[in-house]
Amino acid sequence: MPDGVDDVLEVIGQQIENRFGMSLPELRQAVEAAPQANPEATDVVKWHGLLVESQTVLERAEDNLLAALETQPSEVDDPMVGLVHRVNVAVAARDGRVMVVRWLLDPAAPGKQGLAAERLARLSRGARKGPAVQTSAPPRSATAPATGRGALR
Repeated sequence: MPDGVDDVLEVIGQQIENRFGMSLPELRQAVEAAPQANPEATDVVKWHGLLVESQTVLERAEDNLLAALETQPSEVDDPMVGLVHRVNVAVAARDGRVMVVRWLLDPAAPGKQGLAAERLARLSRGARKGPAVQTSAPPRSATAPATGRGALR
């Protein structure tokens, strides 16, 4: 994969377009119109959007670092180290999202075939919409006697 920032988005965009046989704007439009029609395309569009967001964050962090470097004397202080850290975190986030998109695009990727894929499919089919267990205490009846720890007698 090329090192240039624009190149990363271009390469991934081209891979998406090749995989689905349409441009990214057309694919986004199709997913918005019918998100359930192709869950794979929906996931790719979602993660590509997250990738674009992380690229924007990375560019902003790099711009802030460059501006600080231009005004900073030769010594590095804590705020400068913080800016460098932000750039590193933004690069890691962007690269992680690139990996997810590439995994989504690869039908032969690890975990997409065999037992792991079957388990994932089973979990996806039975996806819950709410919590697995009750999250609030059951209502107490007004006539139930208060017993146990902390009960008034």
